[in-house]
Amino acid sequence: MPDIIIRPATEQDAADMLAVYAPYVENTTVSSEYDAPSVTEFRARIRSFTSTLPWLVCRIDGAVAGYGYASPHRTRAGYQWSVETSIYVAQKYHRCGVARALYASLFELLTRQGYYNIYVGITSPNERSIKFHSAMGFVISGSYQDSMYKFGQWRDVIWMAKSLRTHDPEPRPTMPFPQLAPLPIVQTILDSAARTVRVK
Repeated sequence: MPDIIIRPATEQDAADMLAVYAPYVENTTVSSEYDAPSVTEFRARIRSFTSTLPWLVCRIDGAVAGYGYASPHRTRAGYQWSVETSIYVAQKYHRCGVARALYASLFELLTRQGYYNIYVGITSPNERSIKFHSAMGFVISGSYQDSMYKFGQWRDVIWMAKSLRTHDPEPRPTMPFPQLAPLPIVQTILDSAARTVRVK
């Protein structure tokens, strides 16, 4: 049986996570970056975002199979209950349920933090990603036409949205992830999601 764990990412995971991310930058339009960040820059991203939001890594027999994270949707106060999410899975572990497990964990954690909305931008065309996100409860909410230029071509970005909870008339402030992370329920959520991954 493979050893499968999902846990909060740390700066020590940066190099392994970057090895998963870099091919998406260099070979696809999934990422809008032109050049893969350095390990130092990637560590800084983890350090910055995890001060408030979850970054999760899935390791299978010690190797990073994928990772997922939340980032602020926008920085102004009115958007503080909304986030954007991203998932990256190593080619070897596609169709093993890694992305689904990471998303399931993020949905639970973000809900417990007090967030209401998740948005994801998908560079078009990417029917596979649209179908996957639809299966995870996202709906198409619009598009930014010809908004992303990469590899000599302008592309639309399709935006999909998911509501995590009923929208209260007076939402409470969200809980920073470092306050939630030590609670036993977090480990329960991560362990439960890890058990759904099936290695081929």
